[in-house]
Parts: sequence; structure tokens; C-alpha cells
Amino acid sequence: MRGVVFDGKRAEIVDDLAVRAPGPGEVRVAIAAAGLCHSDLSVVDGTIPFPVPVVLGHEGAGVVAEVGAGVRHVRPGDHVALSTLANCGACADCDRGRPTMCRRAIGRPTRPFSRGGREVFQFAANSAFAEETVVKAVQAVRIPEDIPLTSAALIGCGVLTGVGAVLNRARVDRGDGVVVIGAGGIGLNVVQGARLAGATRIVAVDANPEKEAVARRFGATHFLTSVEGVRGILPTGADHVFECVGRVELIRQAVDLLDRHGQAVLLGVPAATAEASFLVSSLYLDKSILGCRYGSSRPQRDIALYAALYREGRLLLDELVTATYPVEDFAKAAEDAGEGRVARAVLTF
Repeated sequence: MRGVVFDGKRAEIVDDLAVRAPGPGEVRVAIAAAGLCHSDLSVVDGTIPFPVPVVLGHEGAGVVAEVGAGVRHVRPGDHVALSTLANCGACADCDRGRPTMCRRAIGRPTRPFSRGGREVFQFAANSAFAEETVVKAVQAVRIPEDIPLTSAALIGCGVLTGVGAVLNRARVDRGDGVVVIGAGGIGLNVVQGARLAGATRIVAVDANPEKEAVARRFGATHFLTSVEGVRGILPTGADHVFECVGRVELIRQAVDLLDRHGQAVLLGVPAATAEASFLVSSLYLDKSILGCRYGSSRPQRDIALYAALYREGRLLLDELVTATYPVEDFAKAAEDAGEGRVARAVLTF
């Protein structure tokens, strides 16, 4: 079968990939569509270190092809959106409703794929850039069949991360002032999460002025090409600033833009060794710097919620899919995504 494999030097389309059958508590899914996230590109450029060879992709949707022993919540033929969170469901963090903190879901890559007799790693417990993948059953969330799979694919990373950061981690409230630095796939979902939460002033900041129209479509009340004008909109500062780019200088700017009791939420992914600085004295007015893993999400609950909001017309998905590419055009999709020419590139099988 076809898939996108990164060997440590380059990512290429291969057609001799194999995936094993699902074991107990696992599901095999035929992928229909997969979003191309910057985290995939970050593996290729070395920002995110990962063992190789590896099948890329972590934001996908498709149809259940086979289920392993003990799986009851999905069956062959069901449409599913996939999460990257292969949490165990039994540890103390899972029991407390914090599956993103499950230690069994972090740093334990498996190798369900093979190529030419050699095992191949799975990226983010998902590997959606393949015609088929095997995931833990908890990662497959059934969705209504009337949701286009090209749109549903984006729920599993961009929506869970962006909207989840607003609703679950920052807990933005009605009337709050929000600044979103970076209006890419994650940033746009932060914007619409702030809209859903009832924020009254939502300032999207992106160096590319062409992103203004889409940012406003998702809910931004203001658009700036730099943070310089934020104080003109929020004179005392923002209640919440979300950094969605992954640059240390922007992290500093996010902290500096906070009002008293404000929160800077870090969603962008800089290099693993990157360090950021800020004035310690600036935090004593009850300001906070928050990390956020995967939108602090509970995927079985949240994916179903976001699917329902989409069907009600309250959550935008179709508008995120600015371009679709057959998997054979992965290089073009990666170039367009890397250059910021698309909000989200979606690969199709």
C-alpha cells in the first residue's frame, strides 16, 4: 500500500508499505483524508526529533476496516476521526479525566508498519499518511457519515488543539479579550474557539495580510500584521494570548501583552532545546504562562462535541480545507503548507 515515509533524510511516497492486523483493543482504519500539519514538517526538518524510518501524518479520518478483540464502540464500516492520543484509560491521570497526561501515551513509539521486511515506526500513534493504519480503539471516534471526511480529518489535531486550548486549558470566558499570534491551522481554531467561548475582542496577528479575511471569517474582530497595535485595541492588555507559531521572541511578546491575571498559552512548537525569556517581575500580577498538550483534550468526548457543533453550523471545518492533494502530490502540499499558502493542506487517498 501507499504511504509517506521519512527515512531521516527525505520524505517520499512509497507503494510497498504493509501494516499488521489489529490486536486486542486495536482498530485498522482505511484512511480517506489526512491534514498536513506543521508537526509533520517539523519531523522532516528536525525540529521534532523522531526515530526513523517513520510513516508521517497524525490528523486523519477514514472508515473502520477491521477491529481487534474486545472492541465494541466501533465496527467495520463506521466513519471515524482519529486522535493521536493513545492513552491507556487506566492510570491515575486517565482516571482523573486528563488523558493528555497519560505517561503510557508519550514517548513510546510503536512499529506496526513494515517495508521490505524492516519494521517502520508510527508517528504520534497515528500515521495517517498511509492508505491504512492501526491505532488503539480509544483513538477512533465514530462520527456521522454526513460529515465530509476531508473536513472530519482536521478535528483530530487542529481542532482538538486549537479549540481545546481555549475551552479546556485557558477556559476563556464571556467578555474576555483574546490575542492569537499566528493565523495558520491551529491559530484559526483558537480564533473560533474564542468565538464559541464568547470572547468579545479577538485579535488575530499574522505577518501575512492575506490571512485577514479568513481570520475574520473564523471570528476575529480585529486583524494586525504585528503585535504593535494590540494595545490600541486592548489598552490594559489581553486576558489570554495564544502563541501558535513556535518562536521564542513571540513567546516573550505574548507575555508582555498580558493584562493583570492574564494567561499566555503556548501552542507553537519551537526546537526541543529552545529557551525563552521574560521579565519575572511581570508575572507577579497573577499572570501565568501555560503549556498545553493537545488542547488538554478528552478525544472521545471532544471529537463528538465538535462534530455536533459542525453540523449545527457553529464550528467551521470546510473553510479550513483550502486545498486538497492526492497523496502523490505530497511534496507540493508540503511546500504550500510550509510557505503558509494554505490554512490546511489535506492529502486524499
